[in-house]
Amino acid sequence: MTTTSKLIHGYEVVIGFETHTQLATQSKIFSRAPTAFGAEPNTQACAVDLALPGTLPVMNREAVACAIKLGLALGSHIAPVSIFARKNYFYPDLPKGYQISQFEIPVVQGGEVEFFLGDEKKTVRLVRAHLEEDAGKSLHEDFIGQSGIDLNRAGTPLLEIVTEPDMRSSDEAVAYAKELHKIVTWIGICDGNMQEGSFRCDANVSVRKPGAPLGTRREIKNLNSFKFMQQAIDYEIRWQIEQIEDGHAIQQATVLFDPDTGETRAMRTKEDAADYRYFPDPDLPPLHISEQWVQEQRALMAELPRTMAARFVADYGLPEYDATTLTQSKAMAAYFEAVAKACGAPKLASNWIMGEVSRRLNAGEIGIEQAPVSSAQLAALIARIADGTISNNAARQVFDALWAGESADVDAIIESKGLKQMNDTGALEKIIDEVVAANADNVAQFRAGKDKAFNALVGQIMKASKGKANPQQVNDLLRARLTA
Repeated sequence: MTTTSKLIHGYEVVIGFETHTQLATQSKIFSRAPTAFGAEPNTQACAVDLALPGTLPVMNREAVACAIKLGLALGSHIAPVSIFARKNYFYPDLPKGYQISQFEIPVVQGGEVEFFLGDEKKTVRLVRAHLEEDAGKSLHEDFIGQSGIDLNRAGTPLLEIVTEPDMRSSDEAVAYAKELHKIVTWIGICDGNMQEGSFRCDANVSVRKPGAPLGTRREIKNLNSFKFMQQAIDYEIRWQIEQIEDGHAIQQATVLFDPDTGETRAMRTKEDAADYRYFPDPDLPPLHISEQWVQEQRALMAELPRTMAARFVADYGLPEYDATTLTQSKAMAAYFEAVAKACGAPKLASNWIMGEVSRRLNAGEIGIEQAPVSSAQLAALIARIADGTISNNAARQVFDALWAGESADVDAIIESKGLKQMNDTGALEKIIDEVVAANADNVAQFRAGKDKAFNALVGQIMKASKGKANPQQVNDLLRARLTA
């Protein structure tokens, strides 16, 4: 089941997100150890990461620059002074016995993420985004009954991005997560690899009757694909509603999603902030960010997707939905702009890219970068549609040939397949006269006000021209002939 309405069995769904975004830095947030993924266990953990006595953390300047970029991209307030705190909990993969994070004064405050759900524009407000270090990883070898600790990930820089509970369905939650993923990869602060844990989402889900106070939330941890995200949230919604309907109270908890069973299961009771005993880290001074530094980062940033989408609306006359869809990635936006400039028909270019091109990409599970039809080829094809050389149906045949690699030249394909439209007015008028003379009943029905008879005549003309007649020209000439 996909939750698309705001009320499900009489309940309103309330969802908030916490997203751990691994920053694309070469070294860790408080040490000079590398952050590359896939190294042998415990080969990328230095004395600072291991929390050996006498070691002190030193802030990674590039991690702060990433936080500034995110704040600029999301319209957030970037705190001129922020504080690091110790978040105390005891797991085997947390060598210090606490995590260095931010609590009372985070570096990024407020902001919002806008996206489309279908053709409806949505906005999710952000509470904060704070810098913190990642923990290590526990490795469980069930077949030998042992567990190990890999501290390669310990100290990897993260931005935890926290939303208000603004989402009301799993569809909306997934659309938000995809938009945030697009933004962090677009501005280059994260590689977005969900399978490797670079972009990890936690969904806080609760249900309530309309107008009632917020329900008790359960946090679904470490959702590492958009597909599993939707499945997990949908299951959790159903489970909570069933529990309440059966008279049970929802207990605040952290849960995991099992993709094999499609179910969530409780991992532990959910802690509150007081349980972590936050206090300012005495080893780290307050983080100062000057306005000059903010402006320097602003100058280095590429055009943001929402700015580019607004430009596509203004410069190319696209609907806002088209512009937002085409700016889902830098590569897609660049492809569209190259096609639009070359063919001079931006809306037609948008239709083809959002339609036939995207359908082929999805079917082949490839990105626009791997598309076998280049922007120049698509532009040439669209130009031949726009100037009337070929019909839309013929254009699809040309596109098929381009995609299959039969030829790189649009005009050569058109010639070899005999796909040129018949645009000769004299020749078309001769065919029309013959069809009109042979179909007196349809002519009489049309003149009596039956539009279906007109379509039947058009069909006969297209058949007589072997599908090569320009449909619009046929319509115009036929209507003039019958109403003369």
